[in-house]
Amino acid sequence: MRVEISELVASKVLDVPDFPKPGILFKDLMPLFADGPAFAAAVDAIIAEQGADTFDVVAGMEARGFVIAAAVAYATGKGIVPVRKAGKLPRQTVSATYALEYGEATLEVHADAFLAGERVLVVDDVLATGGTAAATLNLVEQAGGRVSGFSVVLELSFLAGRERLEGRPVHALLTV
Repeated sequence: MRVEISELVASKVLDVPDFPKPGILFKDLMPLFADGPAFAAAVDAIIAEQGADTFDVVAGMEARGFVIAAAVAYATGKGIVPVRKAGKLPRQTVSATYALEYGEATLEVHADAFLAGERVLVVDDVLATGGTAAATLNLVEQAGGRVSGFSVVLELSFLAGRERLEGRPVHALLTV
């Protein structure tokens, strides 16, 4: 199953050079999201790896992480919590600023997003340098949740993002 899902994901990734700025090779997963059966297989593989009984809620990172989180939440009957860019959430938030491979960003989550100790599966499309992931996992904990897992569709191992998440549960459908 692992080889099959890895091959399926690999067949749906498009390389976009010089996006969002010169020198960056963007890995576009929109073709995967647009292919219903392929997207369903990816969501099912995340759920199978994590186990639907190991989390209470799914957190997705802006913006493509929302797509995956919503699908995982729906398929498992769980709720979803968005982790947003700064200034997008209407109530009290906790925030984290971090470095990206091409700049800096701030993420926020509602301060009351999680019940104390609630088990949270965090999902995103790509693990690159690990800045977004590390900030999100810390935000989940600041807001009272307990990270039960972290899944991505694609891990860019040459950017060593997993190293920034040492000691954290990390799962990728495809690692390149």
